[in-house]
Amino acid sequence: MLSYEESLKILKETKALIEGHFILSSGLHSSKYIQCAQLMSKPKFAVKFCNSLAEKIKKAVPDFDLILSPAMGGIIVGYEIGKILNKDTIFSERVNNSFELRRNFKIPKNLKVLIVEDVITTGKSSLECSELIKKSNAIIAGYACLIDRSKGSSLIKENIISQVKIDIPTYNQNELPHELKKIKAIKPGSRNL
Repeated sequence: MLSYEESLKILKETKALIEGHFILSSGLHSSKYIQCAQLMSKPKFAVKFCNSLAEKIKKAVPDFDLILSPAMGGIIVGYEIGKILNKDTIFSERVNNSFELRRNFKIPKNLKVLIVEDVITTGKSSLECSELIKKSNAIIAGYACLIDRSKGSSLIKENIISQVKIDIPTYNQNELPHELKKIKAIKPGSRNL
């Protein structure tokens, strides 16, 4: 498994960890942003992250049937984890600002479903996926991500399995530090397009 230091080095090398002034999907502001698409676009690094996360998942959730990931960021991660653990994978998509299962994806009743995504900050996308599982009368097996930047304050009350936990401060618009106020904010997340 990758150590914290090895994980951070890979994130910097792949330019997945960037600095500036960012407005996150949650609406919070941050001086750092994790663009997992950069990590996942470099297979030799992505496979290390995914293999390490898969090992953690095997230990924490040894029994589950299906992986559900939120689009966009979670699709590739969910697929890779499914490939490593030999599990089927599906994904949800935003339709009118809420997640739905499309493309004839279904979650059979009583199936144990693991939610896998790239980055968890507030946990909102994962919780939206959990609602799809509940509506299908299936079982939420757990939550996993490559990067947990929630600092233990996500909306998810269960344990989050992650490759690496990174503490990046976030701020409300009216509480921005002086140095962030000087930098133009950008919205890099898929929900902010």
